[in-house]
Amino acid sequence: MILSIESSCDDSSIAITEIATKKLLFHRKISQELEHAKYGGVVPELASRLHAVDLPKLLEEAEPYLNDLKAVAVTNEPGLSVTLLEGVAMAQALSIAKDLPLIPINHLKAHIYSLFIEKETTFPILVLLISGGHTMVLDVKEYDDIKVLATTMDDSFGESFDKVAKMMGLGYPGGPIVEKLALKGDEKKFSMPIPLQNSPKLAFSYSGIKNAVRLVVEANQPLDDQTKADIAASFQKAAIAHLLQKSKKIFKELKPKNFAIVGGASANMAVRKAFTDLCEEFDCNIHLADLYYCSDNTAMVGRCAVDAYELKKFISALDIKVQPRTDVI
Repeated sequence: MILSIESSCDDSSIAITEIATKKLLFHRKISQELEHAKYGGVVPELASRLHAVDLPKLLEEAEPYLNDLKAVAVTNEPGLSVTLLEGVAMAQALSIAKDLPLIPINHLKAHIYSLFIEKETTFPILVLLISGGHTMVLDVKEYDDIKVLATTMDDSFGESFDKVAKMMGLGYPGGPIVEKLALKGDEKKFSMPIPLQNSPKLAFSYSGIKNAVRLVVEANQPLDDQTKADIAASFQKAAIAHLLQKSKKIFKELKPKNFAIVGGASANMAVRKAFTDLCEEFDCNIHLADLYYCSDNTAMVGRCAVDAYELKKFISALDIKVQPRTDVI
């Protein structure tokens, strides 16, 4: 079995995955959303202190499995440095104390593996990763062969939802709130720009849509409930249209047989519907992670670690480093 630890942002999580069967034997997560909501976003130092309290609690729950471990895996990149350090410190201690191999896991690669929890991998696959920190299209051939085809020039898809929610005083996290509100709104009420619409560049940008929302919010004060819903619907329509337009260019060029959406924002049902339709248009199989495994979790870290274990991707407990930002997956 492999014990995996996740602390890249505001979710403390530990999992136990059986190597031979890829079965998830144990998985617990403690979310910090309520603690950070009052500040309108994640406060890194607070998140770190909460990880220091919560991770030992989760490890205690996993104690029945500790004598059967073959390795320890931990997310060490990318993420918030002060929160990554909490998970890495625990992984180092376990690795040394129990003389176990240590496996460093890239958080973005783990999101790809959210598709394969308790399953075999489906490679090659084209992947759209959308979250609070990232928006990118990945050409995934195998574990060690992942090419970034497009990424964001500024804000991420998920981050733009959080910022739109904050502009309208809707609370945090903003993604689910804006998505729910959009169901009650008129998506044609306000005209929002689709970024890079006339540019051949394969990239994403959400700062322009965000600014357009700001102008609409300022022009319609005080905001009533219907206006908020109309803004949410109009924004979401443009945000997804931008994803579709750039993804369609890649579809035409690569003609993928398998396509997936991963990351926290992949739980958005309008996104899922739009890309299901796109895949039907291009006769492509769509792969979607279970909604519970879209957000940060250790089940995906553990599944990624199984493949890493088989490839012997080990590191000395004294040599592992935290990488808050990385361009390599």
